[in-house]
Amino acid sequence: MDDYNLKLPELYINRELSLLEFNRRVVEQVKDTSIPLLERLRFLCIASTNLDEFFEIRVAGLKQQVKYGSVQAGADNLAPIDVLKRISETAHVLVGEQYRLLNEILIPELAREKIRILRRTHWKPKLARWVKRYFKRELLPVLSPIGLDPAHPFPRVLNKNLYFIVSLDGKDAFGRDSGFAIVQAPRSLPRVIHVPRESTSGLHDFILLSSIIHAHVDDLFPGMKATGCYQFRVTRNSDLFVDDEEVDDLLRALEGELPSRRFNDAVRLEVADNCTEVVSNFLLQQFKLNKEDLYQVNGPVNLNRLLEIHALVDRPDLVYPGFTPEIPPRLIKHTNIFESLHTGDILLHHPFQSFAPVVDFLRQAATDPNVLSIKQTLYRTGDDSAIVDALKDAARSGKEVTIVIELRARFDEEANIELASDLQEAGAHVVYGVVGYKTHAKMIMVVRREGRQLRRYVHLGTGNYHARTARLYTDYGLLTCDEAVGEDVNKLFHQLTGLGRASKLKKLLQSPFTLHKSILELIQKETKNARAGKEARIIAKINALVDPEIIRTLYEASRAGVKIDLIIRGVCCLRPGIQGVSENIRVRSIVGRFLEHARVYYFYHNGEELLLCSSADWMQRNFFYRVEVCFPIEEKRPHDAVLNLGLMNYLSDNTQAWLLQPDGSYKHAKPAGHKSRSAQQTLLDYYCS
Repeated sequence: MDDYNLKLPELYINRELSLLEFNRRVVEQVKDTSIPLLERLRFLCIASTNLDEFFEIRVAGLKQQVKYGSVQAGADNLAPIDVLKRISETAHVLVGEQYRLLNEILIPELAREKIRILRRTHWKPKLARWVKRYFKRELLPVLSPIGLDPAHPFPRVLNKNLYFIVSLDGKDAFGRDSGFAIVQAPRSLPRVIHVPRESTSGLHDFILLSSIIHAHVDDLFPGMKATGCYQFRVTRNSDLFVDDEEVDDLLRALEGELPSRRFNDAVRLEVADNCTEVVSNFLLQQFKLNKEDLYQVNGPVNLNRLLEIHALVDRPDLVYPGFTPEIPPRLIKHTNIFESLHTGDILLHHPFQSFAPVVDFLRQAATDPNVLSIKQTLYRTGDDSAIVDALKDAARSGKEVTIVIELRARFDEEANIELASDLQEAGAHVVYGVVGYKTHAKMIMVVRREGRQLRRYVHLGTGNYHARTARLYTDYGLLTCDEAVGEDVNKLFHQLTGLGRASKLKKLLQSPFTLHKSILELIQKETKNARAGKEARIIAKINALVDPEIIRTLYEASRAGVKIDLIIRGVCCLRPGIQGVSENIRVRSIVGRFLEHARVYYFYHNGEELLLCSSADWMQRNFFYRVEVCFPIEEKRPHDAVLNLGLMNYLSDNTQAWLLQPDGSYKHAKPAGHKSRSAQQTLLDYYCS
C-alpha cells in the first residue's frame, strides 16, 4: 500500500467548529414538525444553553491562548486566533437562525395553540393595568438602578445575568446631569410571567420580564425620562483554575475559586437588536470586547429562560408522550438483587429501562446486615438524590462507606462540595480522587459476607448516578458479581483512595494507564486481519472523537479495508469518505428525544466479537487526564442486546440520524423509499410498550 501522510491538517476537522455543527443539528430540530411543539421549543432552549457553555469554556480558553500569545495549533493546524474568527462567523449565523426560528415559526405556532407571548404593542388596557400593578408589587421593591457617574462607576456585571442599560434625559434629585444607568434583573425574578386568566383573554398568555421593565423603566427614575432601554447579557470565562502542583486542599481551593467565576473575563456580549451603535460600543468598551464578540438579538437575550413555558403549560398533546421504563423481568421475580445476580449479570439500558434497580442495589446494601462495605464514585447526582440518601443510611447504620467525589465536575462544583460535607456528617469516608486527574469512572462496589467468604457486587456505568438524567440520557449500566470484575474494581478504588502503583487488571481497561493503548491495539488487530483477507469490523458509539492518534489509526484501518461505523453524537474531528484514506468509514450523529450518552466499542476480533462499554470518549482528556473505566459485556444475552439494540439499531436509523460529510457538514438521513426507522423509538417500543 502506498504511503500517505495521515498527519495532513486537511484530514482533521477543528474541534470547536465540529461542536458548533452539533449545536446546529440541535437547532434543526425546531424545524421538524413531527416533533411536538413544546419539545421543539425545548430544543431551541437546549441549543441556547449549549452555546452558553461553549463560550464560557471553549471560546474562553481560545481567548486566553491568544491573550498569552499562543500560536499552538491542533491536528487541523488552525491557530487559536483563526479558530476564533471562524467561530464568530459561524456562531453569528447560528444565533441569527435561532431567533428567526423563534419569531417566524415557534411564536406563531404557539399562538395557534393559544399559547401567546404578548409583546407590549399587543397589551390591551386591562392587561396593561395588571402589568403596572405587577411591576409596582413584584419588581419595584427589588430593582436597584445604578446611575453612571464618578461616584457610581460601571458596576460588576454577573455572568449570564439579565441587565438593562438605560439612557436618560433630565436632571436627578441632586441636579446632576443624566447619562446612562444600569438596571440588574435579580436572578430570583421569573423571566417569563404567566398572566392570570382574569387579566387577559387567553388561557396561556405570557409576558417576558424584559417587556415589563421596558414598559415601566421611567418609574425607576422619577423626574427623568428614559430615552432608551436595552437589555444585555455578558458571558464570562467560567473555567476554574486550580494549580495541581501547589494545591494542598482541593476542596478549599475550589471554594476559593468559585466566586470568581461570576466576574472572570468577558467573552461575549449579547444585546437587543434595537440597541444603538453608541450604546453597543460603550458596552463593548466596558467589557474589553471586540465587534466580533457582539451578538445583537431579536428577542430575549437568554433563550433558555423560555423553557419555563414548557413547564407552565399543561398540554400533553404538545409534548412527548410519557413512558414507563422497564424493570428487568428477573428483578420482578426476585426482588433481592444480590440473589438475582447469582444467576447472571443484569444489563440496564437507560432510560428505556429503569434506573430504580441501581437505587435499590444501594438501598438493599444499606439495610442488609451481611453487607460490610460500600464504595462508590460520584460525579453528578442532582438534588434530593435517592442514591445519596442510601449512602447516608448505610453510613449511619455502621457500614464502611467510602465515596470518591469529583469536586471538579464542571458547573456542579458547588453542589459537590456541599454533597461531600453531608456525606461526611453522616459518617462516610469522603475522598476527592487524584489531584491532576478527574475521576470520571462510574463504579459501585458492595462487599457482602456470604457464609465463610466475602463476595463483591459491582455496578459499572457509562453515565452518572443522577436519577433525572437517567430519564433523559441514553446510558448503560452493568450489575455483576463476576469475581474478576469485582477484583479489578477493588484495585481501582485502592488506587483512588490510597497510594501505590497501578495494579494489573484482569478484565477492565482504565485511563490514564491502559485504555488508550488497548484501543489502539484493538484497532491495529482489525487492520492486521483485514490485510490478511479476514473479516474486520469496528463500531464505536461515543460522544466525541478528538484524539489524533486514534484518528490516524482508524484511517490506517480504513485503508486496509476495515469497515468502520462511528456513531458520534457531538464532536468528530475525523473526516469520513476521503478517497484513499477514509472511504471505509461512516460517521453518523443521532439527535432525538434523548441525549445519546452511552459509550460502546465493538471489534469483530477475528470472530470473537469483543464488546466494551465505557465512561470514556475518544479524547485526549479522557485517555490521559481522567480516571475512566472500560468494561466488557461478556454474557450472551447482554452482549446481544448491546450489539443489536445499542449499535445495529442506530446504524439503521434514517429519521434522527445525521451523516457527516467529508467537508465537515452534516446531511440529514432520509428514508428514501425505505420504512422510517428511529433508533430511540424502536427502543421505546421494545422496552416500554
